[in-house]
Amino acid sequence: MNLSWDQLQNLCRIAQDAGAEVMQVYSVGGSTWVKEDQSPLTEADLRSDAVIRERLEAAFPSMFILSEESSSPAGQSADPFFLVDPLDGTREFLKRNGEFTVNIALVSQGEAVAGVVYAPALGEMFYAARGLGAWKSLGGDARRLNTSAVDGTRALRIIGSRSHGVEDLERWTARLSCAHELVAAGSSLKFCRIAEGHADVYPRIGPTCQWDTAAGHAVLQQAGGVVLDPQGRPLAYGTGRPMLNSHFIAIGDRSLELPSIA
Repeated sequence: MNLSWDQLQNLCRIAQDAGAEVMQVYSVGGSTWVKEDQSPLTEADLRSDAVIRERLEAAFPSMFILSEESSSPAGQSADPFFLVDPLDGTREFLKRNGEFTVNIALVSQGEAVAGVVYAPALGEMFYAARGLGAWKSLGGDARRLNTSAVDGTRALRIIGSRSHGVEDLERWTARLSCAHELVAAGSSLKFCRIAEGHADVYPRIGPTCQWDTAAGHAVLQQAGGVVLDPQGRPLAYGTGRPMLNSHFIAIGDRSLELPSIA
């Protein structure tokens, strides 16, 4: 399934409206809870989820929606389907550093074929769909995204989380034979920074869920990059697959040869 340009733009509007709900809570504060897995849940997660679900159900009435916070009733066809993280980077939200996003992805036959990543505190909108390319909108201006080539004339820019897996990342970088530098970013913005050419590699050696990665994966892939599992295959998605992803590595320049993340 491919989205039209108008459908992709509608996903952007949905993400913007969900982001407005997030920012209302960000501005005045709200309730916070702890889930069974000890991850945080905020009022912003729930308000964003409600907006996204209502709007997606209106625009795509027959589509299954799987969100971190809710799911469509059983019985609907689960391919293609929408994969949603209404507030990615909840820890960044609670730290008030602005690096949190609203993620909406369309998955078809195991592939994230479209995605929107909106960072409401930064005003940055990343969006992409198969056949339409990858784009960034900031302040009303949109530009097409392309990853950067790595030719050895500069250090390899490795991007990682501000909140997770710092020691694992350091162990992986110790195996590199080239000059490199570390760049930190929160949430799915890591994929987007590679997509816009501001970073080169994102090795993730630690737990993530499908909704954490699908939208950013779509943006990076349409900008020319790739996200690979430990066997070197494209990271795959689906309701019949485990919700926990394997380790993975996101790469802007597909010609790069890098240490395994297995």
